[in-house]
Amino acid sequence: MNHYLLTLATALTMMGAATNQVNAMEASRTNPFMAPYDTPYEIPPFDRISYDDYLPALKAGIAEQKKAVEAIVNNPEAPTFENTIVALDHSGPLLERVCLVFMALDESNSTPEMTAIGEEFYPLYSAHSDEISMNEKLFARIKTLYDNRDKMNYTKSQRLAIEKSYKDMVRNGALLNDADKAELKAINSRLSDLYLKFNKNLLTATNAFELVVDDKAKLSGLPETSIAVAAEEAAKRNMKGKWVFTLHAPSRLPLLQYADNRELREKMYKGYTTLASSGEYNNYPVIAEILKARIRKANILGFKNYADYMTDNVMAKNVKSAEELLMQIWKPAIARVDREVAEMQALSDKEGNNFTIAPWDYYYYAEKVRKDKYNLDEGLVSQYFHVDSVRKGIFSMAKKLYGVTFTEIPDAPKYDPEVKVYDVTDADGKHVAVFMTDYYTRPSKRQGAWMSEFKGSFVTDDGKAERPIVYNVANFTRPTGNTPCLLSLDEVETMFHEFGHGLHGMLTRAKYKSQAGTNVDRDFVELPSQIHEHWAMEPELLKTYAHHYKTGEVIPDELIKKLDEASTHNQGFITTELVGAALLDLQWGQLTDADNVDVESFEKNVADKLSMPSQVAYRYRSPYFKHIFGSDGYASGYYTYLWAEVLDADGFELFKEKGIFDPATAKSFKENVLEAGGSDDPMELYVKFRGKKPTPEALLRNRGLINEPAKAGNLPMPGGK
Repeated sequence: MNHYLLTLATALTMMGAATNQVNAMEASRTNPFMAPYDTPYEIPPFDRISYDDYLPALKAGIAEQKKAVEAIVNNPEAPTFENTIVALDHSGPLLERVCLVFMALDESNSTPEMTAIGEEFYPLYSAHSDEISMNEKLFARIKTLYDNRDKMNYTKSQRLAIEKSYKDMVRNGALLNDADKAELKAINSRLSDLYLKFNKNLLTATNAFELVVDDKAKLSGLPETSIAVAAEEAAKRNMKGKWVFTLHAPSRLPLLQYADNRELREKMYKGYTTLASSGEYNNYPVIAEILKARIRKANILGFKNYADYMTDNVMAKNVKSAEELLMQIWKPAIARVDREVAEMQALSDKEGNNFTIAPWDYYYYAEKVRKDKYNLDEGLVSQYFHVDSVRKGIFSMAKKLYGVTFTEIPDAPKYDPEVKVYDVTDADGKHVAVFMTDYYTRPSKRQGAWMSEFKGSFVTDDGKAERPIVYNVANFTRPTGNTPCLLSLDEVETMFHEFGHGLHGMLTRAKYKSQAGTNVDRDFVELPSQIHEHWAMEPELLKTYAHHYKTGEVIPDELIKKLDEASTHNQGFITTELVGAALLDLQWGQLTDADNVDVESFEKNVADKLSMPSQVAYRYRSPYFKHIFGSDGYASGYYTYLWAEVLDADGFELFKEKGIFDPATAKSFKENVLEAGGSDDPMELYVKFRGKKPTPEALLRNRGLINEPAKAGNLPMPGGK
């Protein structure tokens, strides 16, 4: 409906009036959520928040929203944009405060206490959201505005807000009869429980895995930094003198990429690809139940399957458009894999080995081929990418492009000691946003990297611009002793990617909360993140931040040249595992019956139909595919990373043509994409920036796949009919 359906006011109405006043006053004194934060820029006062605060604040917020919605639907005046859409958009600071904090910390600091709270928190929130989505009186007011939108002199953003509110309520059951509404509410509650269980299983299974090595000779090939981290992990587990590797990316990926010991690589690979697939934390039965619930939900809402439901309201419009794009990328990608594997096999044979390249060999031999072809050692390259240097790089990029400066606030509230907080200001020194970074891995943090916010951006009823609090989370290796946090090329790209999302949230100027920042179509949201990845390896920026962590030496021109030459190395593998996962996701979404689903067989059948190379697995197998089974976030939507790459690759070609820091081009991107948010049609915004619709061939050029056997041909245009 709007920004997370977090639209509330302020009141507690549980007991008698006098008792209620006392309780509310007491709550406001003891529970930090109950009143606006008295902190710089309204940063959540994390040090004052206890586990006991979440559920009372949630329940109070729910009560407040009910009161706010009642005021809207019982307003005797005819529905207007202001008294209905805006009123809903501004109706709930309390629930927003508690939900944004709880949901953030449940992902990054998922303690047993948070998990226990979540088992009550999420079902309550889900039921409450359904109640708002299916409120007949509220829908009647919004429908009146929707039906008369052509007769009114609305701005483009107002019209879109009305249309989105109407369509979202329809998609959430507003037109259903009472029996179907009741069933849909039960399904949503069930899905909320299942997502919670999936994520709990995944995190617990991830933390339960350990690969113990008791002989340092077996660690041949691994960088000393990885060995030191493994030794420290062993010490933390009372195994001093040994080395422990985990499934967290900073531990897993270096072992797969550098370990000469093939047995270790195989154990790590199989440990990861069987994650949450058996035993106490098996997600197979959870997935089966999720699929059943989703199919029924789609059917109740008038859709043949869940993929049809999820693609109906985004740029792609339908599953066919998404699959056509993916297949046009898939064909040249697997052709490239054949070449990559042949090169690996030749190198392995030359070394005197007597085995066929297997999936657990891919990372290792891809790195060896890179060294052989380009004389490029990523272990040495990473010494120029200390995490603090890369942070300097993203901030420098933002200042050169958009005129914003990041100044650390060392004494700001933070939810973890390793979090850093920054005041973001424009060229005139005016406050733009607060930005937080949380980069290091820990057992309580889910895998991956992401961006979100602790406070949204919007304009209040009296015209005051409320500025956002945005954060980036990653899972980089924490510095230990003399071992610094040095980033791989993939991690550098990740840092620029999430910062791109951050800029989308920080620089937004959309008036309405439901349209601000990343509140855009799901297959448009990755444009700001992915386009900013391109700057990471551009020499003009690279020389300003890539300094050797020991000597301070600027990255040499010779190394920059090698990085450029090797920039599309291994793109067959990278693209195949990504597109394969996206196609798997869409196949799950097109199921119409999940009564006897076998997850492993389903995955194998999809791979067989695609002629997926045996050496490559899906980027995420289903039991740990959190994007699509840990929530609805990217369900039947993982393709959006490729859809948005059509836009970002095409868009960056304009920067390359004009100059990567060309002021006019940067200004246009800032105004038409970053500031606009969801206040206009996404394709129209893109065309305003680019001057034309995108050409998908730019994606293939960007990945170095344009000359593979299956060329671009008639690729569908994003946003096309």
